[in-house]
Amino acid sequence: MAGAAGIRRKMPQRPPPPPSVLPPRPSNTLPRRPFYVDREKTCPLLLRVFTKVGSHHSREDFAVRGQEPKNEFQIYTWKDATLRELTDLVVASSSCPNTSDTENIGAICFTKLLTSYFVEVKEVTPAARRRDARLSFAFVFPEKQGHLVVRLVGKTFSYGSGEMDDGKALAQLGFQIGDYLDVAIF
Repeated sequence: MAGAAGIRRKMPQRPPPPPSVLPPRPSNTLPRRPFYVDREKTCPLLLRVFTKVGSHHSREDFAVRGQEPKNEFQIYTWKDATLRELTDLVVASSSCPNTSDTENIGAICFTKLLTSYFVEVKEVTPAARRRDARLSFAFVFPEKQGHLVVRLVGKTFSYGSGEMDDGKALAQLGFQIGDYLDVAIF
C-alpha cells in the first residue's frame, strides 16, 4: 500500500471543446456604448454650448469668467449623450418646436428631445439647419496650470450620414462635468 501513494491515476484525455462560432453582427446595428447611464435614475448635467459660424472660439474668448461668448445655449443631458444627439439638439434649437412636450415660459423654451433637455434663451444661428452643414465639436476646459484648452473631439453633419463621429459619447471623448462644448458650424 505504501507504493500506491506515488501512483497517479491516468484520466482519459478529452478533446478540447470546439471554438464557439458566433453569428456575424448585422451591419445595421451599432456596437454597445462603452459608457452607459440609466437616464431614468441619473440626474442630468448642465452642458454650456457655444456656437460660432466658420470657426471655433479661441481660448481667449473664455478667459474671463462671466464674459463668455454671447451665442450660448444650455443643454441638460448625460455623459452617454452622443455627438449625433447633440447635433440634433443644436439643429433643433434654432426655434422652439410647437409640440405637446414644449412649454414656453417667457423667452425660455424647455423641450424634451431625444431624452435630452435643452434650454434655449435666444435663437441659435440658422446656419446649423442647412442640409450640408458640418458641425465640429471641441471641449473647452482648464489645464493643470489654469490655462484654458480648446480640444477638438469630433465632427458631424447636420442631418446625419451615420459616418464620422456620430456615435461617440461625451464620456468616451473624455468629457468632464464643468467643461464647455464649443461648436463650429461650417
